[in-house]
Amino acid sequence: MKSLQGHPRLSLLSFLTLDYKNIPDAFNSGNELRNREKNRYRDILPYDSTRVPLGENKDYINASYIRIVNSGEEYFYIASQGPLPSTTDDFWQMVLENNSNVIVMITREIEGGIIKCHHYWPISMKKPLELKNYRIFLENYQILQYFIIRIFHVVKKSTGSSHFVKHLQFTSWPDHGTPASVDGFIKYVRYVRKSHLTGPMLVHCSAGVGRTGVFLCVDVVFCAIEKNFPFNIKNIVTQMREQRYGMIQTKEQYFFCYKVVLEVLQKILTLD
Repeated sequence: MKSLQGHPRLSLLSFLTLDYKNIPDAFNSGNELRNREKNRYRDILPYDSTRVPLGENKDYINASYIRIVNSGEEYFYIASQGPLPSTTDDFWQMVLENNSNVIVMITREIEGGIIKCHHYWPISMKKPLELKNYRIFLENYQILQYFIIRIFHVVKKSTGSSHFVKHLQFTSWPDHGTPASVDGFIKYVRYVRKSHLTGPMLVHCSAGVGRTGVFLCVDVVFCAIEKNFPFNIKNIVTQMREQRYGMIQTKEQYFFCYKVVLEVLQKILTLD
């Protein structure tokens, strides 16, 4: 615990010294002319070596497999950009092909007057969202203080096969900076972890690197704390960056990881 007491200075120093030496340099798929319009941001692309392939032809989507190893245990995620209108069908294909039962959404559709993510699910329970290859039903939803829980029933039109997904949207991240309520984010991460059952956890914000990176880092650390395993935040972020460029974009986001972890550890000490 003492090693985290000076965390503001330590976290900034470690953020500034994060290593990029093992990072791949190939973004060929994302840069292909036919795929460029599938990217929300021109400078945020998946590495060829870790991108999520779609179907037998290994088609392109701006999403990356992320595997983080800590104390001998592996944590498996998909980090994705927020869907565009033109990539919504692809997004749901990715969900089904990877058998993911949880979608973690850490953005609102519009923030500060700017579109951050397409509304890729049904507006109401009365009418499904009709896509080219999928029909999405909103089965239920619950609006909580910090996040919204939605249950989707996804039907593949060509086969009639169905898949249920829990959609967890964190709504308390401000347009700029990081959440004011650390406790709210802690509750959210813990609820997501309890909800995860199958496939890689699919996490997205707008670009799929900043807030998404914070969530992945905090989730791995929480699992380590629960099992009394050692952890190293800098190492976790380095592993993420080796698999998707720019994971955790700002020093404020990096500092927030330490802030959340410190809050959890302090609560544990209080209980003891």
